Amino acid sequence: MSVHGIGVDVLNVERMAEIVARRGDAFLRRVFTPDEIAYCLRHKNPAPSLSARFSAKEAVIKALGVGWQPGMRWTDMEVLRAPNGKPSLMLHGATGEIARRMGIERTHLSLTHESDRAMAFVVLEG
Repeated sequence: MSVHGIGVDVLNVERMAEIVARRGDAFLRRVFTPDEIAYCLRHKNPAPSLSARFSAKEAVIKALGVGWQPGMRWTDMEVLRAPNGKPSLMLHGATGEIARRMGIERTHLSLTHESDRAMAFVVLEG
């Protein structure tokens, strides 16, 4: 297997908090899966976790290297967590189909956040 693409994205946590305050549940449902929303809203301050997941979705787009394609949705890219806390990616819908056509067989994800910044790093192998 070889690396097909890498992507990285950094987001200001306050910006995410402002978007959620302004657009509310409609924004959350458009961008995040129900499981992602439930996980993030369990935290006293959900903005850092939401920001890291949004950054992961942006990093996937960059790693694929095809830009935003017709039929793609934000919820096509889902951040999952193993019982030990390790994050992973599940690609669904049009985004998953694009990845399959490109021969992507494995994804790797690293997330981090501080009080003011969140970052995601994605590696796609195929």
